[in-house]
Amino acid sequence: MKVENIAKLARIGLLKEETEKLEKELSSILDYFNVLKKANSKKDPTFHPSEKFIGNVFREDIPSGESPERVENIISLFPDKEGRHIKVKAILNG
Repeated sequence: MKVENIAKLARIGLLKEETEKLEKELSSILDYFNVLKKANSKKDPTFHPSEKFIGNVFREDIPSGESPERVENIISLFPDKEGRHIKVKAILNG
C-alpha cells in the first residue's frame, strides 16, 4: 500500500518530502518484518515466571477499617470538600 493511500485513509495531509521519507521508513519496516518471518520460531512459547503463582487477580472490595475519627481528620485537611466528599482537579476532559 502506498503512503498516499495510507495518508488518505488516515485523513492527514503530507508534503512531498514527508511522503518520500515515510515511504523509505515504511519500506524499511516491512523489510524487517520479512526478516522476522524467516527467523526460526519453533521454540517453546515464553511465559511469565509468576503465571503459576497467580490465582484470582480480582479481590473483594473490603473497607480498610479505618477509624471514623481518622477518616474525618483526613477529610478535614482538604481545602475543597462537599460533605464527606473531597474535591480534586479534573484529570479527564469531558
